[in-house]
Amino acid sequence: MSGRWLPSRWTVVSVVMAVLVALPVLIVGSRIFQDSGGIWEHLAQTVLTDYVVNTVLLMLGVTLIASTIGVTTAWCVTMLRFPGSRILEWALLLPLAVPAYVMAYVYTDLLEFAGPVQTALREAFGWGRRDYWFPDIRSLEGAVLMMGLVLYPYVYMLARAAFLEQSLCVLQVSRTLGKGPWTSFFRVALPLARPAIAAGLALALMEAIADYGTVEYFGVSTFTTGIYRAWFGMQSPIAASQLAACLMMFVIVLITLERISRGRAKFHHATHRYQDLRPRRLRGLWRWVALAVCAAPLLFGFLLPAGVLLDYAVSVGDPLWGPRFFAFGKNSLVLAGVTAALAIVLSSVLAYALRLSTSPVVRVAVRVSALGYAVPGSVIAVGVLIPFAAFDNAVDAFARSALGFSTGLLLTGTIVALVYAYLVRFLAVSFNTVESSLGRISPSMDMASRTLGKTRGQTLLRVHAPIMRGGLLTAAVLVFVDVMKELPATLIVRPFNFDTLAVRVYRLASDERLAEASTAALAIVGVGILPVVLISLAIARSRPGRAMRAADPL
Repeated sequence: MSGRWLPSRWTVVSVVMAVLVALPVLIVGSRIFQDSGGIWEHLAQTVLTDYVVNTVLLMLGVTLIASTIGVTTAWCVTMLRFPGSRILEWALLLPLAVPAYVMAYVYTDLLEFAGPVQTALREAFGWGRRDYWFPDIRSLEGAVLMMGLVLYPYVYMLARAAFLEQSLCVLQVSRTLGKGPWTSFFRVALPLARPAIAAGLALALMEAIADYGTVEYFGVSTFTTGIYRAWFGMQSPIAASQLAACLMMFVIVLITLERISRGRAKFHHATHRYQDLRPRRLRGLWRWVALAVCAAPLLFGFLLPAGVLLDYAVSVGDPLWGPRFFAFGKNSLVLAGVTAALAIVLSSVLAYALRLSTSPVVRVAVRVSALGYAVPGSVIAVGVLIPFAAFDNAVDAFARSALGFSTGLLLTGTIVALVYAYLVRFLAVSFNTVESSLGRISPSMDMASRTLGKTRGQTLLRVHAPIMRGGLLTAAVLVFVDVMKELPATLIVRPFNFDTLAVRVYRLASDERLAEASTAALAIVGVGILPVVLISLAIARSRPGRAMRAADPL
């Protein structure tokens, strides 16, 4: 086999993967103009306006909360020193381990009329039902708050990485020109970090508009809930596809706005020399103000809900604890493990193909294959079921006519369909990490391996893979946890009578049985803590030249 044919084979593999990953999205787009039997017209006249308005307001609210908390806390723990700042550097990422729908269940139980907060207020002041006003947590505003508390870490981690990478000389020059700390922050540091902040906010917003459990539990009509109702309630895949296409437009607009916000402005450091970061130590009242500002998101976004779940799990717990509950956990672990392994293999092949070839076909194919994370799970689920159902029906019709028996459903409602949906959804998570790790390997390693007679495939397996072991592990863990938390795609695509931990939490909490759902919810949160720690360590090492840390206990 001649080496000159290998690039074309890598090209073919990349294009095939891209087509497979993009297929669900293309299928959804192709159904936009099909006749839905009057269902689309009915939706347009009744609920479509609510879907649009609620989705837009949800995005605006999450933008405000996530950007405010994420940027403020990132700047404080990076540039300031106050009690607990060292712990908060990594602890502020912990809310990322809590699914938004779990947060919604916990706070509803705490803040509803019969919950402990309102009950304590009535007992303390002798109030009756009509004697006081209390905000309704089951509302659009409540959904915005819940998502903001769990999604701000996307902005925080990228903003902190950007602040760590900034040259201290630039900030010092600003101070010598008479600018105060706040002016230097808004006019120097913030513009330099703007691309990273915009990227983190885009991730948070894509997660927000893809959410199903939170908005469905709070009774907020969005495109995601509409897709689920059209598919299962109205039995109309075409109407579901048309709603999914509308949601995709929101995603496209979001990505476009993020690109436009950057414009042609580029920010570069004029030197490769970096001074060691020496955070400013706060004194007096300001140190406690900074602690309160940074600790509040951690308290309400992780410690409080995790504490409530732990208390419920110990005192009540899942009534199916035992073999049935372990079956739910096994289903989640198997799905997450298989998807993570396949995602690492596919990501490695795609990243290496991008490294080998300068062909625009390869580059476009690879980038297309990594777009799945920008598409909500409900959209992908619809796009997966439509071609799989068509394939199953075609095979069954052929078997009936030619062989005289029915094959039934071969792909629809199977583990294969569910893993495929997960891969389409989360391949970008692993690809970005793997591509970053591979990019840090010198091209001279490839040339040395080739001169020793190794093929490109052998070079990837025997040379690059061991060097990228840390990046591959991080990518696998991130995909693993994302699959554990995924709800919309699981609800739509999963096999009959096949429940995961996420589905178990959703079913119990939807029946107002939060205490029983706490065990499964706590298991999901516990699994999510590991990647949070890995991400925090990676961010801490991101500053060029490695930041020198002062030897203090804070």
